[in-house]
Amino acid sequence: MKSLHPTPEDLDLAASLLRQGQLVALPTETVYGLAGDATNPEAVAAIFRAKNRPADHPLIVHLPGLGHLMNWAASVPDPAWPVIERFWPGPLTLVLPARSDVPAIINAGQDTVALRWSNHPLLQQVLDRLQRPVAAPSANPFCRISPTTAEHVRSHLEGQIAAVLDGGPCAVGIESTILDLSGPRPAILRPGAISADMLAPYLDLAEKAAPDAPRVPGNLALHYSPRQPCYRIERKEAESSAVLWQECAVLAIDAPSTAPAWFRQMPSTPDAYAQALYAALHEADGSRCSSVLVVLPPDEPAWRAVRDRLLRAARPLG
Repeated sequence: MKSLHPTPEDLDLAASLLRQGQLVALPTETVYGLAGDATNPEAVAAIFRAKNRPADHPLIVHLPGLGHLMNWAASVPDPAWPVIERFWPGPLTLVLPARSDVPAIINAGQDTVALRWSNHPLLQQVLDRLQRPVAAPSANPFCRISPTTAEHVRSHLEGQIAAVLDGGPCAVGIESTILDLSGPRPAILRPGAISADMLAPYLDLAEKAAPDAPRVPGNLALHYSPRQPCYRIERKEAESSAVLWQECAVLAIDAPSTAPAWFRQMPSTPDAYAQALYAALHEADGSRCSSVLVVLPPDEPAWRAVRDRLLRAARPLG
C-alpha cells in the first residue's frame, strides 16, 4: 500500500490509480473512505472484496460537486433543495430515487441511491482531478471500527488496496448523517453530525424511519466493533461494576475510582467525543486487555449519534 501525502504529485497519483480501477483510501471529514471509481463496476466489486462486505449492503456515492447530482438521482423533491444549499458540501448523505442506469452493485438492487458531497479539501482535490464520483464506504473490514487516521487504514488493509492518502485525523470522527428523501416523509436513517434539530427548520421530519425504508450502511445491530469482546454500561451502573474494570480497557467520561487495566477519559461534549471515539476504540483494541468496556454518555438528543455507534459496537454487560 502506497502512502500518499497532500502534494500535487500525490493527488495526481491518487486520481490516476482510481482512474485505473484501483482502490485508494481517502480522508473525509467523517472517516477515511475506501474509494473506487463509482462508474466502474469492477472497481466497486473490489471494494466489497477488500472489506468482505455483503452484496446487500449498499454504498454511498461521493460526488465531485452538485453538477453531478442528476447523473445519479432520478429526481430531487422540492424540500431537499434548502437542505442541499445549507448542508452540502458536508457530512450529510441524501437517499434519493435512483436513475435506472445506476449500477445495481452500488445500491444493492434498490430503487434509491445514497449520495454525498464531502467538504474535505483533499478528497475534493482528488475528485476535481478524477471528474467522476467514487463509491467510498469506511476503509476498514466490514463491521469493524471505522478508521479516522491513515494508520488505522494501514493496520487493517495493508496489502489489499493500492494506496492511502494521509490527511491527518478526521475532524468529525463518525460517519455522515443519512437522510432519506425518497419516501412520503423525510427521515433520518443514520444519525450523525447533522442532527434532527439542525434539519428541523428545513424539513417535516418523521420521528423514526418507516419499516420499509431503504437499506443503508451502518445500520446492523452489531457494527463498528473492536476485535476484542466489547461491552457497554450506563453511567449510573458504572460504580457498581467498577470491580470488573481491573481486567478491562475502559472508555468513560468520568475517571473511575477503581483503576482499570487501561483507561481513556473521553471528552464531555458530543462533538469532541465523536471526534475521539474511533481512535479511542482502536487504542483500546490494541491494549492487550481481554475485553473493552464503554461507559455510555448521557441518553440525550445531543448524544444520539455517538450512542448509536456505541450501542452497535458494544454488547450489554451482563
